[in-house]
Amino acid sequence: MDIKSDSSLVQLGDLQFAKFMSAAQIKEKVAELGEQIQKDYEGTCPLIICILNGSFIFCSDLVRAIDMDCEVQFLKVSSYEGTSSTGKFKTAFDTLPDLEGRDLILIEDIIDQGHTIHFLKTLFSEKPVRSLKIATLLLKPEAYQYDIPVDYLGFKIPNDFVVGYGLDYNQMGRNLPDLYTLHEG
Repeated sequence: MDIKSDSSLVQLGDLQFAKFMSAAQIKEKVAELGEQIQKDYEGTCPLIICILNGSFIFCSDLVRAIDMDCEVQFLKVSSYEGTSSTGKFKTAFDTLPDLEGRDLILIEDIIDQGHTIHFLKTLFSEKPVRSLKIATLLLKPEAYQYDIPVDYLGFKIPNDFVVGYGLDYNQMGRNLPDLYTLHEG
């Protein structure tokens, strides 16, 4: 599956996507979120848990925007096939360090219906952590089905399928620096 692109449209396999948010806008928001996390966790060393696969670019940029000690771990959670969620989760918790007394920040790329974050919040609430906060670059309020607060929010977006900046369509498009939405054209 090749990526074909001009400045405003990209072709990923059988679908075309239109640019809707620039890399510059994302960079500015990530810097703001980093500043807020740094203020909130001053004097501590939070454990940042990057939810793979889609969050790896956002997490990387966010961690570099935080000028303080922190630990980073990765947790693979998947439920998507193509452009929709299967509702079934796969994960590997055995890779995480001891969580007792830790301040955790879960890093998500996007929260749409909220099933993944609900699944993780439920699992982590059973662990002896001191605190648990959620950071996401994107939230789809129209689709969100839970009352779980998002502590660090980049952007609220419409309920459209999005690729770029770590988000994919069948594993393609993660490397795009901008965000794109499905183009009906």
